[in-house]
Amino acid sequence: MSRPRGGFAHTSANERVARIIRPQIVSPSTVASAQRACIALALVGVTVGVCAQAPTELTPRPGLPGKDVIWLGSPEALVDAMLDMARVTPQDVVMDLGSGDGRTVITAAKRGAKAIGVEYNPDLVALSRRQAAVARVADKATFVRGDLFQADLSAATVITLFLRDDLNLRLRPKLLDLKPGTRIVSNTFAMGDWEPDDLVVVERPCAQWCSAMMWIIPAQVQGTWRLPSGDMTLTQTFQVVTGTFRSGTTRTPITDGRLRGDQIMLTAGRVRYSGHVNGRVIEGAIGAGRGGVKWTATRVPARQ
Repeated sequence: MSRPRGGFAHTSANERVARIIRPQIVSPSTVASAQRACIALALVGVTVGVCAQAPTELTPRPGLPGKDVIWLGSPEALVDAMLDMARVTPQDVVMDLGSGDGRTVITAAKRGAKAIGVEYNPDLVALSRRQAAVARVADKATFVRGDLFQADLSAATVITLFLRDDLNLRLRPKLLDLKPGTRIVSNTFAMGDWEPDDLVVVERPCAQWCSAMMWIIPAQVQGTWRLPSGDMTLTQTFQVVTGTFRSGTTRTPITDGRLRGDQIMLTAGRVRYSGHVNGRVIEGAIGAGRGGVKWTATRVPARQ
């Protein structure tokens, strides 16, 4: 006996359409295929019950595959904690890299911030846009399809992540080039030997993926800075600063140096310096409080 032609020879009309409509992951493109199948069957007079039940949008589930990572949604309690850590205000631009179903972007937009999600999966982008419209924040929440490693991050004041350690490390050089003071907040995963500035753990009502870390992009201060009283030569490892203060023939170690964005604090001998880094100039005060003696340092150009 010869085999009947076509892959649907021994299946009913309901089964044929059900093959197109995947119950686990339903995307707009899948829905479109199902609708075309239903129309084709209707044209030849076949009535299919499953057509009336065809889903209309993607329902994301944990483990949904993506370009670099599988999709896992951050718990809502942790999303709130991450935005609290970053002290998000309506003046911020929040960018979520790998934005998934859009929950972090939408939550940030509800706080009044301009929020942008970068997501590679076009179906998740479409879903996020619909959910932003339902939440009435479509004017503040923008979703773009793209590769998070190629995205322009320059406008962001806050960047949120839920990637992996290795992906964070790939992103790290690009993040360190951002404007000092930009806040980077990651769900669970670290940045290698770059220690976070803050850490929070949400206990309830969070069951897993319940910790977040924040890094504040430090100003670049490595090099020599000239003061009226001498030169500071600084060595920088992320937000940690060490070095030497030289005045005449006297050399004093610099200790307890730390950057938090464009704010710097360090100790030379028994003198505590604090200041604001503004490009090639540092201005601040010596000693505690507003009554401290003002100081200014200017970067010495590196020798060619």
